[in-house]
Amino acid sequence: MSDSEFDQIFPLGEKNDAYAQYFVGQSYLAPLAPGSVPVSNVSFEPGCRNNWHIHHGSDGGGDQILLCTAGSGWYQAEGDDPVSMEPGSVIHVPAGTKHWHGAKQDSWFSHLALITPGADVRNEWLEPVTDEAYGRLQTAVTGPPRSP
Repeated sequence: MSDSEFDQIFPLGEKNDAYAQYFVGQSYLAPLAPGSVPVSNVSFEPGCRNNWHIHHGSDGGGDQILLCTAGSGWYQAEGDDPVSMEPGSVIHVPAGTKHWHGAKQDSWFSHLALITPGADVRNEWLEPVTDEAYGRLQTAVTGPPRSP
């Protein structure tokens, strides 16, 4: 499927070259709203995923909210089972949680991404999700994220 055939309600955006070093595969970024809670549409070509990473913050800041809008993808927090994301899926990632997200091998994937405002909000990029670990997910049984 080409990007022109990927049906989604938000713009695909430009190639995400500024953050390409933190992704395996091609992603796209479309900033949608600036301000204290910026919103972006992030799209992933099939097989694309970002590296493990942690959003940091204090005073309520640094949580990430992912809202799947198109395609099919994965979310995984360290130590938890992977979660299949389909349009309408919502993931709340508390600040300090090591995690990654990206497209399934055979599907484009888009999500809106928001970070809650607060003090000391920053992102820490870590190691890539290995091809071996990612390949095992294609047959994983998934469900909703575990409650804290």
